[in-house]
Formats: sequence, C-alpha cells, structure tokens
Amino acid sequence: MHVHELNWMQLEEYLRRDDRIVLPIASTEQHAFLSLGTDNILAERVSVEAAEPLGVPVLPVLPYGLTPAFAAYPGSPSLRFETLIAVLRDVLDSLHGQGFRRFLIVNAHGGNAPASGLLREWTGDHPGAQAIFHSWFNGPKVLEVAHAIDPEYSHANWGEDFPWTRLAGVEVPSGPKPMLDEAEYRVAGPERVRELIGDGSFGGLYRRSDEEMLRIWEAGVAEVRELVESGWR
Repeated sequence: MHVHELNWMQLEEYLRRDDRIVLPIASTEQHAFLSLGTDNILAERVSVEAAEPLGVPVLPVLPYGLTPAFAAYPGSPSLRFETLIAVLRDVLDSLHGQGFRRFLIVNAHGGNAPASGLLREWTGDHPGAQAIFHSWFNGPKVLEVAHAIDPEYSHANWGEDFPWTRLAGVEVPSGPKPMLDEAEYRVAGPERVRELIGDGSFGGLYRRSDEEMLRIWEAGVAEVRELVESGWR
C-alpha cells in the first residue's frame, strides 16, 4: 500500500502490528527514447506491486540520485554522493524515531549502488533495526530471466522498455545499436559520454516483446516481495 493512500492515523495503527516499510530510490535521467522518469517509475511500481499484497507501506520514490555521467543531457540532475547519503540517513532516522525497524530500500538506478554501504553503518548505530538495499534490476532472478532472453540487457535499451516507461507517439529504432565500450565510458567526462552513447542507449535492441518484458517484471516483483516477506534475520 502506498502511503499516499493512507493518513497518519492509519499508519500509526499499522505500527502497532508491524514495523516494515519500503523506500524506493532512483534517478531522474536520460533513458534515450524512454521517459526521463524511467527509474522512478520502475522503482515505485515494483515496490508497490511487491508490498501491497503483504500490507506493507511504500513511501514515495526518492527521484534524484547519483548520475554525474549524464550531466550533458537535459533533465538529468545529479546529487552529490554526500547529499544522497545525508538524505537517506535523515529519512531512516526520522522513520526509526516513529517506530519503524525494518527498512527495504528498492533501488532502480545503478549509480546509486555506492549508497548501499550506508546501511551497515546506520544499522550499527541503531541496534535492533534492519535495513536491506536491493537493486531490483540486477537481482539474481531478474538477471537469470533477462540474460536468457538477451544477454545485451543494459541502460536505456530493451531492458528498460516496459509499456509503462514508453512515451506516447515516440518511435524507437527497429534494429540494434552497437554496444557501448564500457572501459572508455567509465573514465569519460559528461561531454565525452554524450559523444560515446549519442541517443543515450548503451546499445543492443531498443525493444523486445511485451511478453518477454512481463516475464522480467514478474521476476522482479517476486524477488522484491520475497525480501519484504522473509528477508529479515
């Protein structure tokens, strides 16, 4: 259940019987022909679909993350690392003070992965609390399904082209794009990154069948739900 569908009194009642909560985090950034909000859409949707049957609340997605490599693409704002860490720490501290003790952070942006290190430090400072960081798009079940479909599963290509991340009236190229040279990408500045990837896709096909995408999605939802339900020690 999304907290937008609750008032504070209902959430207080929930806390009398449970202490779990889900925080989706993502990034607003270029995704080639897909929505700039692709990561945000995916993080929040997979969290809600996973947690709702269990009656566990889901917070609004944190829509900004670490994306300095895409600074040359309009609409791709980036936080500093210390800013993201500070925001996550403040959110966790606030929720802990209200009675929550088990936190699942569902991440949809690869650049946010370094923030996972905060959780070990934070839980060390809050005995009795548990916090899990899960990047839904590269969980083992998702990767197994995605790579069986097509090993070229990457940023802003078919791997993020779900019906709910597409833009009405926007056509995508029908053929594959050469895959990005990741070694050069890792050391390139923003302007060079734009030269390397052009439209923003890291390469491969832009679209596969909806049936294939649903298989990946179902694996992602199942994996997040398993963590919400039984990922705690």
